[in-house]
Amino acid sequence: MKPKLFLLTLLISSISITSCSFNDAKTNTKTSKNEVAKILKTESVSIAISGMTCEIGCAKTIQSKLSKKQGVTKANVIFTDSIATIEFDPNKTSTEDLTSFINGIAGGELYKASKITAIK
Repeated sequence: MKPKLFLLTLLISSISITSCSFNDAKTNTKTSKNEVAKILKTESVSIAISGMTCEIGCAKTIQSKLSKKQGVTKANVIFTDSIATIEFDPNKTSTEDLTSFINGIAGGELYKASKITAIK
C-alpha cells in the first residue's frame, strides 16, 4: 500500500510542477510585451518640490503616493536635490495633474511642486 501511495504522490507532484512551470512561461511572455508597450508610451518629467524636511517622512511618502497614482509607471524622489523624476503614461495623467497631486499631499499645506523639464 505504501508504494502505491508514494507513486501517486510522486505523480501528482510532477504534474503540479510541470503545469506551474508552463503557466509561468506564458505569464512572463505577456508581461514582457506589456512592459515594452508601457516603455513606448511613457513620458518623463522632473518636478522640483519645496517643503520637504526629511528623507523618510517626506521624500519617501511622496514617492510612495506617486508610485500608487494611476498612470505613473515609476517615481523617484531625491530629498537632497528636492526633485521628483516621474515616468508616466500621458494617456492616463499629465504633468499638471502630477504637480497638483504633489501639492495636495498632506492637505496641500506642506509641499509646493513645480515642473522643471520634460524628457522624451
